[in-house]
Amino acid sequence: MTTRIYALPVQETGWHVPSGSTTAFDWDYDEGRDRLLGLYDKGKKRQWDAAERIDWSHQVDLDNPLLAPEETVPIYGSRTWASLGERERGQVRHHMIAWQFSQFLHGEQGALICASKIVQTVPDLDAKFYAATQVMDEARHVEAYSRYLRDKLDLAYPINPHLKSLLNDVIADARWDMTYLGMQVLIEGLALAAFGLIRDMAVDPLAKAINAYVMQDEARHVAFGRLALREYYKQLSDRERSEREEFCVEACYLMRDRFLGEEIWRTLGFDADDCIRYVRESETLQQFRSLLFSRIVPTLRDIGMFGPKVRAAFADMGVLGFEQLDVEALMADDEAVAEAIDAQRRRQVADTVEAGRPEGSGEPRRGAPVDREG
Repeated sequence: MTTRIYALPVQETGWHVPSGSTTAFDWDYDEGRDRLLGLYDKGKKRQWDAAERIDWSHQVDLDNPLLAPEETVPIYGSRTWASLGERERGQVRHHMIAWQFSQFLHGEQGALICASKIVQTVPDLDAKFYAATQVMDEARHVEAYSRYLRDKLDLAYPINPHLKSLLNDVIADARWDMTYLGMQVLIEGLALAAFGLIRDMAVDPLAKAINAYVMQDEARHVAFGRLALREYYKQLSDRERSEREEFCVEACYLMRDRFLGEEIWRTLGFDADDCIRYVRESETLQQFRSLLFSRIVPTLRDIGMFGPKVRAAFADMGVLGFEQLDVEALMADDEAVAEAIDAQRRRQVADTVEAGRPEGSGEPRRGAPVDREG
């Protein structure tokens, strides 16, 4: 992606993370956990081409890229929002979505690096198999979000400081399970919820489809983390468990604060402190941010990372109610939504082809597209 579309000079945000990981080989090629190998098999079969599956010919309204109601803008209802004209409000929506999708992009590059690190460091071969399919998934997600920002929005933002801090901790930690916990459970879990909120509220078909297709992959990634860690975390000492719970608490607060949008308000020349205060105190935005933890809470409970420290943090955030959610059912719904979008697009293509045929004829009109797959 060309650097000309960044809201801030890309030279100011270069980043290298030192990491002292240990490479693990596993010579046991005969044994494997059935559920992990099942995920690996699904990962192989569900590979898709971002250039083909997504309709990149669709034109995006830069004044409202999601075609969503203005109530979805974080500062809607504030004094700043009330002072803006329609053109300026369109600019806010443009920058807001560019910022949000930029963080998705940067998070997906982090996931790409972490998945490749898991292939290197995880001790079990079946986990290496699945992580290898995830590397390709994450590369595809980077491709899709990068193309959306470059070709459709013509605007991008550098990585948010809170996301950068969390990625730094995850990548720099040499312990293989911390890569799983930080990326597969926490970052991917939050991303799934954020993707889902956009997928479900967006009217624009391009933004909806990109997030739905990425979610179809990410649901498998979170399931991978759950399966691998659930068994391993039963063996932890009290000290080791306490360390990981403390990490979860710090990470969740970082991710909660990531969605305040400080970079947007400063770039647009608004009173950033006033905007941040409004976003923090808005009841609507508090509900929005709590929904972002709907995938993380039940997963941490499932893997045994739900001790007093984590419970207290989630109670403070107001998200304890999510602990009883059925993660498997959510994953199945993610699969179904993506397949429904595919089916709708196939129907639209078929209708377009049929509309080009003269009445009473089995032949298409001159110049009309021919369905050569049917």
